[in-house]
Amino acid sequence: MADRVTVIGWDGSPLTAAARSALAAATLVAGAGHHLALPEVPPGAERIRLGSVELAARRIAGHRGTAVVLADGDPGFFGVVRTLRAPQHGLEVEVVPAVSSVATAFARAGMPWDDAQIVVAHSRTLRRAVNVCRAHPKVAVLTSPGAGPAELALLLEGVHRTFVICEELGTEREQVTVLTSDKAADHAWRDPNVVIVIGGSAGPVSAAGLGGPGGPGAGGGWIGGRDPGYPPAVRGWALPASAYADGEAARPDRTPAGEGEWAGLRAAQLARLGPRTGDLVWDIGSGSGALAVEAARFGAAVIAVDADPDACDRTTAAARRFGVQLQVVHGRAPYVLENLPEPDVVRIGGGGVPVVSACADRRPERIVTHASTRDEAEAIGRALTEGGYAVECALLQSVELDTHAWSERDRSVVFLLSGVQERREASR
Repeated sequence: MADRVTVIGWDGSPLTAAARSALAAATLVAGAGHHLALPEVPPGAERIRLGSVELAARRIAGHRGTAVVLADGDPGFFGVVRTLRAPQHGLEVEVVPAVSSVATAFARAGMPWDDAQIVVAHSRTLRRAVNVCRAHPKVAVLTSPGAGPAELALLLEGVHRTFVICEELGTEREQVTVLTSDKAADHAWRDPNVVIVIGGSAGPVSAAGLGGPGGPGAGGGWIGGRDPGYPPAVRGWALPASAYADGEAARPDRTPAGEGEWAGLRAAQLARLGPRTGDLVWDIGSGSGALAVEAARFGAAVIAVDADPDACDRTTAAARRFGVQLQVVHGRAPYVLENLPEPDVVRIGGGGVPVVSACADRRPERIVTHASTRDEAEAIGRALTEGGYAVECALLQSVELDTHAWSERDRSVVFLLSGVQERREASR
């Protein structure tokens, strides 16, 4: 086992005295090609070009001597330190940190980043990274070959974002480019790079000075990764339908919301969907936008679909009021679903068996819908079963009381159906 392992972060600036001292004593040095070319690397040291960190860790564990690992940026931030410290290698690691590439990228852009989401994009996580970019107004993406700015832009089709692309930070070839996401796929980008994805309420980014207003967290906050004042601090979930109405729709003499807008049903649907950060939710038949907004408040990306243009407008207005990012698509299901990106979970507010079958063909993990009659519920249940889903059905009943007279104000009865993809859930 190596007598001593030092991990040195390098951000392009001259090495610190501690880093130079560790390198001078090294009998093994691991790093990328540009790290191994540093003049401070001892000529007699064994050199490992860092490809697989796992393989390098095994070789370091079997080395008798003093090892140094060089890594770009802060090696403890989505870096090599986690792998080297894994129990199976038994390595005791000392770290000489550097400024992370994310901090450097935001510094080059002249923007605060305490309110930014930070994701890693590689072949297995690219789609989830894109979903975070859909759902949040300020995201830093640590890219990798094959999961870079062009791939991000292609998967964000239909969602307008501004990209700040920082290539080869800390080197003589460093370059910062600002452009809209629809233009990013037209270029070839050098690795390594970091992409800052800005959209919605984070405000514009100036191509001249990269100044911009700095996003919703410009006034300061107290927790990293989000601004507690954005989205608006609303307590609770499954808010009453009136919370998503405005203007004429909020008048007390209006007709009560339909069965699909009932808050109790929405709460049960959200519980079974389980939307989370990195997911893409389809809300088909979005109506007032209540479920779409609440799914987005969980951190999920949401595409809300409705054939009624007024419903699309209501969903857009609700998202704006609650300060969440979502995409609204006007069209009739199932036809409009063909060109949408793959969902993780789907809520169906209407359309019956044809829409359920079309959604099942796209293989989301979960599908949730409702029916007003037992015959309709049985038909939907059969469609889900034939699609490879384990089906659960519950009859939900609710009686709303007028607390002034303690008399019945409204009664709701609905069948709640949920389908869980059996093979995917079993493999998780």
